[in-house]
Amino acid sequence: MAWCAKAIYGLKQSPRAWYAKISSVLEMEGFHRSNANSALFVHNGISGKLVVLIYVDDLIITCDNAFEIEALKASLHQTFAIKDLRKLKYFLGIEMETSRRGLFLNQQKYVMDLLKEAEFTNCKPVATPIDNKLKLTIDGEALKNVTYYHRLVGKLIYLTFTRLYITFAVSLVNQFMHAPTVEHLNIVKMIICYLKGSIDQGILMRNNHSIEIHAYIDADWAGNAIDRKSTTSYCTFVRGNIVTWKSKKQEVIARSSAKAKYRAMAATAYVFTKALSSAHFQRLQGKLG
Repeated sequence: MAWCAKAIYGLKQSPRAWYAKISSVLEMEGFHRSNANSALFVHNGISGKLVVLIYVDDLIITCDNAFEIEALKASLHQTFAIKDLRKLKYFLGIEMETSRRGLFLNQQKYVMDLLKEAEFTNCKPVATPIDNKLKLTIDGEALKNVTYYHRLVGKLIYLTFTRLYITFAVSLVNQFMHAPTVEHLNIVKMIICYLKGSIDQGILMRNNHSIEIHAYIDADWAGNAIDRKSTTSYCTFVRGNIVTWKSKKQEVIARSSAKAKYRAMAATAYVFTKALSSAHFQRLQGKLG
C-alpha cells in the first residue's frame, strides 16, 4: 500500500478518509466494529471468528480457519493494492513467536535498542526495577537535559505493553515529566539496568481451554510522600492469559486503606467491563452462572 501510505502521511485529513474507506469495505464484508476499540473489526463466520486489526495502512488478520483469511485477502485485493507479508512476526516493535506452547510476545529488539541509545549495553543488571522503600520527592538538583529524560521514559512506557512487571516503576517516574531531577533520572537508569537482566522475557498466550475471568487488585495507602495519595494496581486474566494491567496514582486522597482498596476495585471493574462488549459480557456471565 505504498500509494496509500504516501497519501495518509501527506495530508491532515487523509487518515480519516482512509479509515472511513477501509471500515466501509470491511462492514460490507460482514464485519462489525468493536465497541472497545474502533480499530478492531470482528466477523462471526460459519467456520470461525475472523478478526481484523487496523493500524494506519497495516492490517493484522487472524482466524481459526486459514481459508477465511485467504478469502478476505482476495476480496480486499479487489479494492486495494495490498502486499501480503504472510505470518505475523514483528509489529510495532513487538515480536511474535508461535510454538506448541502458544504465542510468545516480547520486545527483545526494542530493549536492545534502548540499552544502546542510553549507552547501558555494558551495565550491571539489578534484581529489581525499583527499591520498595523508595520515597520520591520533588526536591533535588534539577535535570538540565529534560528531553533525554522524556525520551527514555516514553520508551519505557511503550515497553510496558509486554513488560508488566515494570509498570509500577514506570508510572512513578512518569509523574515527574514536567520537572525531573537527577534522582528521578537515577531511577530511570535503575529500570534500564533491570531490563538488561531480563531482555528475553515477555508474555506467553496459551489456549487453556477455560472461560474463567480473574482480576487481581492491590493498592497502597498514602504511598506517595508528596501528596499522600494512594496508588492503584491491577491485572486481569481471560482464559488464564493476562490481558490488561495498570498502575496509576488515585485522583483523590483516601482516608483509610479500605477506601484506597475500594477505589482500586471500582477502577478495575469499570475498565474490565468496558473492555468487553455488552453482548460478550452477558454471554460470559451466563456461562459462569
